Amino acid sequence: MPNIAVLTNDLQYEFIDKMPGGRELLSRVAPQFNMFLGAIRALGHVVVHLQLINDPADPQIQRRFRGKDIPAIKGTPNAELIKDFVHPSDIVMVKHRDSGFYETPLDDKLKELGVKTILVTGIQTQICVQTTAADGFFRGYKVWVPEDGVFSLKEEDKKRSLEWMASYCAAIAPGAEIIKRLRQSDDLPSREELLG
Repeated sequence: MPNIAVLTNDLQYEFIDKMPGGRELLSRVAPQFNMFLGAIRALGHVVVHLQLINDPADPQIQRRFRGKDIPAIKGTPNAELIKDFVHPSDIVMVKHRDSGFYETPLDDKLKELGVKTILVTGIQTQICVQTTAADGFFRGYKVWVPEDGVFSLKEEDKKRSLEWMASYCAAIAPGAEIIKRLRQSDDLPSREELLG
């Protein structure tokens, strides 16, 4: 059984296209990120893609976007996951809020698989990545965030979010360091264990 699950957040065309230079960023980071995901799979761990789907009839979504176009609506091409990152062995789970744990079966699925540690990745470090990481921490998972596997519209938002998670709920490290650790052990230490 896998001890580790990579949780990707919102790796969808719509969100890449909203980032300044998003397609260029995608072409630049995709090879390295795919190597990271491939190494996780090769080590016998699991990748879960959290796909944000907004319901235009949901009153909270209506309030949040107030007259603006609602992104990531089911059935629209841009709401689809970026195919470059999805492998047939991966799990795809739909979420309707920023956190992958909020009103989804994610926690149950991870427990069923025997996962103890989550590696939280994806788009909008300060929103979906941060809320998913904090929710995972609240549920007792060891949380790691690969600093080169998270992205934000503004670099300062990413930096601030990584600092907050490092001070509260997650260990932060480059993806290569995480893979190196996992090649030496089948799990990772908690943030608290790292701090001594």
